[in-house]
Amino acid sequence: MITIDVVTLFPEVFEPFLAASIPGRAAAAGLVRFRLVQLRDFTHDRHHTVDDYPYGGGAGMVLKPEPFFEAVESLGPVTGPVVLLSARGPRFTHDDAVRLSLGEGLTLLCGHYKDVDQRVAEGLATEELSVGDFVLSGGEPAALCILDAVVRLLPGALGDHESASGDSHYDGLLSPPSYTRPPEFRGRAVPDVLRSGDHAGIAAWRQAEAERLTRERRPDLWARYEAMHQP
Repeated sequence: MITIDVVTLFPEVFEPFLAASIPGRAAAAGLVRFRLVQLRDFTHDRHHTVDDYPYGGGAGMVLKPEPFFEAVESLGPVTGPVVLLSARGPRFTHDDAVRLSLGEGLTLLCGHYKDVDQRVAEGLATEELSVGDFVLSGGEPAALCILDAVVRLLPGALGDHESASGDSHYDGLLSPPSYTRPPEFRGRAVPDVLRSGDHAGIAAWRQAEAERLTRERRPDLWARYEAMHQP
């Protein structure tokens, strides 16, 4: 079982998500334990102050280091990566999700306001990760993305392994299109090959579509895929 700890100013953002769908089922099955830590619980003034003005001036407020350190220390010995969600971090990828899912623990630190004191990144976090080249109001949505990507890879979290192995990025390609009933809807028909029962033909179609979509939409992934599959 993996333990995923989330340090945040807004634990209420996570509570309904962690009780629903795949994260909820994984927790109920004993595959994962979630712990939500309220950052304000580790302040020592009557206003529960977690932020202050930045040294050197400038707009916005910066989250103080002390509450983060005390929050993580309250959890006991760290058993896995401590990830600070940060726009400065490298982009989170499927490979990161696989790596993080293989450990016994994961701690996610959610910033808010303008920034987090750099001493959190240097002295507490083991790495920083970003979910894309854009800025969010806080680390909570990014933490939810990472948490979900990790949990669905845990053995037994999905109904079957093929559900994950057919996802985009699993083998370096985007996933092919999916269809279900009805066979025709508003003039758009399901490709004949998918209804043919020809398993080899279906596999070939899916591979060709995955390659086409990756080549057209993500040339960066296509270049990587080609390099990995050169004879």
